[in-house]
Amino acid sequence: MRGALGLALPEVPAGLPSQLLERRPDIAAAERRVAVANADIGVAQSAYFPNLMLSASGGFAGAGFSQWIDAPSRIWSLGAALAGTIFDGGARRAQTDAAVAAYDAAVGQYKRAVLLALQEVEDDLAALRVLAEERTALDAAVAAAQVADHASLAQYRAGTVTYLSVVTSQTLLLSNQRAGVQLLGRQLVASAALVKALGGGWNAAELAGAAGDSVARPAAGDLDNAARTAAPASTSPAVVPTPAGS
Repeated sequence: MRGALGLALPEVPAGLPSQLLERRPDIAAAERRVAVANADIGVAQSAYFPNLMLSASGGFAGAGFSQWIDAPSRIWSLGAALAGTIFDGGARRAQTDAAVAAYDAAVGQYKRAVLLALQEVEDDLAALRVLAEERTALDAAVAAAQVADHASLAQYRAGTVTYLSVVTSQTLLLSNQRAGVQLLGRQLVASAALVKALGGGWNAAELAGAAGDSVARPAAGDLDNAARTAAPASTSPAVVPTPAGS
């Protein structure tokens, strides 16, 4: 769609894949914080396992210096030590619970980031739809004002009306045209806001790649039941519908 000044509005596809939201810095950062918190749970749980230490040594031993270079004087040792904490007063359990609580908090922040992103996209799509409807009505008003202007000018040339009628019709036409330019600016701002909400623009390659992505990704509501010892994959909300009039 091109406005009155020849500026082209970006054509929004009929359906935008939700994978486009993964490019947003806030969602990517929240997802990485969930992964870090998940890894911290594994670190805390590893404290329950004993520590295995291996050591080795070698050298020579003898009653005199002359015996140190003899083969029978060579000595070596190889050993393993296993050490573990028997009682810590619940410190390890508390550390694990704290890591799980931090993970739950990170999941909550991730959900919030996704919901805010969806809200921004929906608001911008709705704004574009309303502005498109307003554009249709305003274009009709401009066309009607042009017809009235031509009619009043023809009547003035025929001597049936005064020039005041021409000025009045031209004033109305100019007012509608100015309103159209202002509306175009609002449409451009809404389009830029939509691009920002999606984390960037879109093209055919991105849309095809996002639609053909067959990697299973858990939904944001399933993160509470995710495995505590495996880093969560990138999650995505549902496909965002786009109004046909945008």
